[in-house]
Amino acid sequence: MLNKPFPEEAVLRHIASNVTFIIFQVHSQYKNVTVSFYKNPLPDASGTGVGKGLVSILRPEQSVCSWYLETSDADNVWSVAIPLSYSEKDPIPGACNLEFDLDVDPNIYLEYNLYETVIKFAPANLGHARGTDPLPCDLGTGLDSRWRLQYDIYQYFLPENNLTEEVLLRHMQKMSMVSQVEASGFKVATLKSGDKTIAYFSSVPGQGVIYNVIVRDPILNTSTAYVPAHTYACRFNTTLDNCSSLGRISTKVFFTIFAILGLFICFFGHRFWKTELFFIGFIFVGFFFYILITRLTLLQYDDRLILTAVAGGLGGILLVMVWWRFGLILICMLCVGLVLGFLISSVAFFTPLGDLKVFHDDAVFWVAFSCMTISIPVVFIGCLRILNILACGITGSYSVVLAIDSYFYTSLSYITLNVLKRAVNTDFNKAYTNVPFQTNDFVILAVWGMLAVSGITLQIRRERGQPFFPPHPYKMWKRERDRRVTNILDPSYHVRPIRERFYNRLTQLKQLFQGEEAAGERTPLLL
Repeated sequence: MLNKPFPEEAVLRHIASNVTFIIFQVHSQYKNVTVSFYKNPLPDASGTGVGKGLVSILRPEQSVCSWYLETSDADNVWSVAIPLSYSEKDPIPGACNLEFDLDVDPNIYLEYNLYETVIKFAPANLGHARGTDPLPCDLGTGLDSRWRLQYDIYQYFLPENNLTEEVLLRHMQKMSMVSQVEASGFKVATLKSGDKTIAYFSSVPGQGVIYNVIVRDPILNTSTAYVPAHTYACRFNTTLDNCSSLGRISTKVFFTIFAILGLFICFFGHRFWKTELFFIGFIFVGFFFYILITRLTLLQYDDRLILTAVAGGLGGILLVMVWWRFGLILICMLCVGLVLGFLISSVAFFTPLGDLKVFHDDAVFWVAFSCMTISIPVVFIGCLRILNILACGITGSYSVVLAIDSYFYTSLSYITLNVLKRAVNTDFNKAYTNVPFQTNDFVILAVWGMLAVSGITLQIRRERGQPFFPPHPYKMWKRERDRRVTNILDPSYHVRPIRERFYNRLTQLKQLFQGEEAAGERTPLLL
């Protein structure tokens, strides 16, 4: 427990003689703490943040080492301090630092925004014995220099919907030691010494994530862990959209209404064909319109969401009107098939397939994604009714998943959100899109599958023996109009035209404002 008026001193005694350097690190959840070599911190001998560490290079015969901890926050700060010792054969993290303040900087520097999380770290150097000079960082690139080192980047997800300090600090210890990082974390990538020491990840607001880097010496078969960094991709100390209340009211209203319509489409979409067309047109136009206004304007999120809802509604009405007037089944089913193909392609790239290095190239990704999307309507070109029922069941039930995500976090929403992020943010192609898949996600996945299978089965059984699609509405209306005009037995045949009926009503209205004529005879009677 750190308190502002009372700095703490950490002392490590009885250090073994085979230890050449110690990494001392301290972590808190979101309040800054300072770790320093001196009681009065100096810029090049201290670090301040939610997770900072220092490397102490030991002198010959040194067996005691000390550090100072403090916080500038007025409240008490819970933290965990971890000292880790290494030998002369272990590489020294951050020993070839040229970018950050410390001479030897073992820290991982983390930045995030709505779309991506970026981690940076300083290159390491080979270890050396006590009392000897370190090897030069940029003298030669052979196997006897630091250029032989490799960097493994690990990612570890905290339990979903858990924002407590105790959970973070307990799991932070799992991601500090090399053996525990390898056992608990997920290795995302391996960087060579010639690569830039930077990595990009998809931001997951409200989900705790710990990142760490293990530097390896393949010749000596030794390794060292950097100081881990963590993020929730949100802030704890803001009043609006903080980590405890991420869901906006506008998002909840939008996706709740969308889910109600989607649930109806899931079970009754093929029977209520015009309603389904409105749903598909809403998705089709709304998705592209949101990308357009996000990339071209600086509007706030709520304004963009309202405009997207309006544009989606107009798109749905337009698709219904196209069907009513022209009756083009192939055009309508092309839109339906593309929406289903988009969802299936998003699911494919949500798997580890999407993190393959080849798909970090935008051209390769979008060509592969588009081909997979277009292949769905092409494959089902001969059985359009089955395609329509599948689209109703799968896309309609997925809208329920999106609604659940606006109230409770679920990784399944990132099936489509990752594609939207890539379309909106030009730098998102560098990001690894790993997300946690835990108990909540398995439950919601089961709900999604149950709704989709139930909706598809119900519609297939109900539509057995029925026409594939309803008749052309405009032709039906025109045929009915002609029938009423020529059939004298139809009561509607004797109804006067609308213009005559309008003038008749207008005449009756005028008579209400005319005075009554005086009683009595005004003209002579002629026999």
